[in-house]
Amino acid sequence: MRACLYPSKLAGQVQAPPSKSMAHRALICAGLAHGESRIEGILPSEDMEATIRGLEALGARVHLADTTACIVGCGGRILPGGGPVDCGESGSTLRFLLPLFGLSGRSSRLFGRGRLPRRPLGPYQAVFSAQGLSFSQDETGVSFGGPLRPGIFHVPGDVSSQFLSGLLFALPLLSGDSEIRISPPFESRSYVALTLDVLHAFGISVSFSDALTLTVPGGQRYAPCSSYRVEGDDSQAAFFMLPGAVLGGVSVAGLRQDSKQGDRAMQHILARCGVATARIAGVYMPVQGALHATQIDLADCPDLGPVLMALGLFCEGETVIRHAGRLRLKESDRIAAMEAELSKLGGRIRSEADTVYVRGSALHEGPPLCTHGDHRIAMALAMTVLCAGLHGEIEGAEAVNKSYPGFWQDLAGLGAQLSFLT
Repeated sequence: MRACLYPSKLAGQVQAPPSKSMAHRALICAGLAHGESRIEGILPSEDMEATIRGLEALGARVHLADTTACIVGCGGRILPGGGPVDCGESGSTLRFLLPLFGLSGRSSRLFGRGRLPRRPLGPYQAVFSAQGLSFSQDETGVSFGGPLRPGIFHVPGDVSSQFLSGLLFALPLLSGDSEIRISPPFESRSYVALTLDVLHAFGISVSFSDALTLTVPGGQRYAPCSSYRVEGDDSQAAFFMLPGAVLGGVSVAGLRQDSKQGDRAMQHILARCGVATARIAGVYMPVQGALHATQIDLADCPDLGPVLMALGLFCEGETVIRHAGRLRLKESDRIAAMEAELSKLGGRIRSEADTVYVRGSALHEGPPLCTHGDHRIAMALAMTVLCAGLHGEIEGAEAVNKSYPGFWQDLAGLGAQLSFLT
């Protein structure tokens, strides 16, 4: 599907969608609980559907009505074996659920589409191999055996926090205690904090014994949660903060002031670029200002990468984005994708190793842009075109369905002039 965007005056307030990161975690904990849980704030999307499929394969029963999920958990009793599980293009689904399937004494297979089968699983391969268990990754998915046993697990801290979270979901169900030792540097620490928060809400005790060691008591039971509400998504809200900063007049509601989401860093980054963010009655409103370049560390907020590259185009000077290397391993190579697409509009952007450099640029209309099948690239390109006051066309606009199917509708609600070609 091709989205056609026209010069528009954006104004108004958008409600931040529920956090995808929190929703995955809450669904999984509920799916492992003894009893029925109710979770409010599940935004139906391709990624959520993938996690629900996986939980049902584990033995949970899930009913999703509108944005509320009622889950009868499997009580920690993982169904043995079964058919292959389709993880779609969801890295969270694959990495969060893999250790749980590994609790079974039977072989399991998880598969996916797009770049998912090629995304790194090395830390899990090392874990399974260290315990003498089978583990093989191919061009469509991964096959592995079990059961995992309690013990000491060594995990690199600079690949993806999803490996840590996946183990944290599974290890409490083992008969004995375990320990996760993280090799530095420990990046995306905030995502692990989110996992610990949700685990605690469902009755699971895990703690840091030191800055790089997690202690996980075994023999625990997930408790059901009769009412759990998923908070607003700071990473999706960041896309709407961009026009608020560049154009003014756009605000975002539904974000927690005390959220542990790493992507809450968008507000602090905007401040360093010269944009204050006012908070009135729970509504965040970037106050338009003269934007200037800054240096940004993506180690704890990698999902902000595409929108921050777009932001750099509107800042005077050169924005430097460091620790961006993991963006090459997402749904697309996000660095290469943004370099290719922004350059079509006259954007001055380049990369060296894991650092991206973006200079303030006079943008112009260009050939159709491509999302590279990546939801965050789609949203970043749309905001770039609208903030620059251009007419632009974006191929693959349906990529937003992976995480935020209502994105185009919410954008139109702010006054964006849009049309679509199929």
